[in-house]
Amino acid sequence: MLLLAMTDKLENNAPQPFEGKKIRTAWNEDQEEWYFSIVDVVGALTDSPNPNNYWKVLKHRLKEEGSQLVTNCNQLKMQSSDGKFYNTDVANTEQLLRLIQSVPSPKAEPFKLWLAMVGKERIDETIDPELTIERALATYLKKGYSREWINQRLQAIQVRKELTDEWQDRGVKQGVEYAILTDEITRAWSGKTTREYKRFKGLKKENLRDNMSTMEIVLNMLAEATTTELSKEQKPDNFEDSCNVARKGGNIAGNARKEIEANTGKPVITSNNAVDFTKLLGAVVEATP
Repeated sequence: MLLLAMTDKLENNAPQPFEGKKIRTAWNEDQEEWYFSIVDVVGALTDSPNPNNYWKVLKHRLKEEGSQLVTNCNQLKMQSSDGKFYNTDVANTEQLLRLIQSVPSPKAEPFKLWLAMVGKERIDETIDPELTIERALATYLKKGYSREWINQRLQAIQVRKELTDEWQDRGVKQGVEYAILTDEITRAWSGKTTREYKRFKGLKKENLRDNMSTMEIVLNMLAEATTTELSKEQKPDNFEDSCNVARKGGNIAGNARKEIEANTGKPVITSNNAVDFTKLLGAVVEATP
């Protein structure tokens, strides 16, 4: 499948093979986003002898339909078959899925069905939120996690939700401020920022918590749960005070980590991860009606 070919073991800026064709990719470190050559994707999906012209016609049609895809897509310099670098239209994952919806090709049909199924699932979960938990459990099982690990992970999700609820009550803004506070907590207990932690584990778009060992998850939960309790007691009324509370909560878990390491003689933070896109995307394809 196309997405499997593009996301399984992606390497920075390395062309990814799909049925004998290469799809050029680029990783944006700042945005933590993969970008894919649109012409290459169109060529792989349609088998067109002239994918550049195909994309030109499709782009014109999308503009006439009022689609924002063409307006929002970026250009990056990518190496062509002649060895030179040219400005190339690229799309991130969200834009790529939107593009696939507009390509009349049998190869694109399974993904169109999958997108429709996912849309229905989200609507159902809005009506019955309990379905979200059931879906998360099923997804982790398909990815090969043990039930013991899954129980810890689901508990960690609840702990995180309690923390973000507390931040919201204290006037912390979602997005950048949440990310800064999370970095403060992570650095305090693990010695690494979130980005450094992900890089250490060889991750890019993958969720960091999904690639933690049980011990790492437990200490991260301790850091976040402690931060929540400290915030409730100290009632910080500005972002700087919330940062101080986050560091305190993280430091408590950090001290626990150091004590564990001193007694076991082994580091808690390891480069081990649980990345397995083959199982994940295989499950997506299997679930397609």
